[in-house]
Amino acid sequence: MTDYDDICQLKYRYLRTLDTKDWEAFEACFQPDATGDYNGLIFEDRAALVSYMRENLGEGMITMHQVHHPEISIEGDEATARWYLEDRVIVEAFRFMLEGAAFYSDRYVRTPDGWRVAHTGYRRTFELSYNLDDMPSLKVSGPGVHTHT
Repeated sequence: MTDYDDICQLKYRYLRTLDTKDWEAFEACFQPDATGDYNGLIFEDRAALVSYMRENLGEGMITMHQVHHPEISIEGDEATARWYLEDRVIVEAFRFMLEGAAFYSDRYVRTPDGWRVAHTGYRRTFELSYNLDDMPSLKVSGPGVHTHT
């Protein structure tokens, strides 16, 4: 595989582990001093970022994050990338759903264990939010989904 492919695999693993709430594998995507800036929600290191995600995207939170159209530049042991994000968040307990899009801007570094995220973050292009009660025919199902009665 090429460095380009390895960076794509890293980003996809970051998203998969976030959505499956595999926090140990999610943490392993980052350098210890990695930073984050999600539309102004700022993290100074990996521990703070992972802790926030674990606490705020846990049980009862269904998430889907997908990226496409990567623009990756690699210079030696450093790389930058821009990705187009589409995401969805469903919180049945609050009868809430959010859909949105954003552009990620990431930095990566090559380590002895492969490429790792040094910085990640995005700027939103739009968000749509819904009250699930406004969609009476909507059914949410899947592993770990608790239906609202």
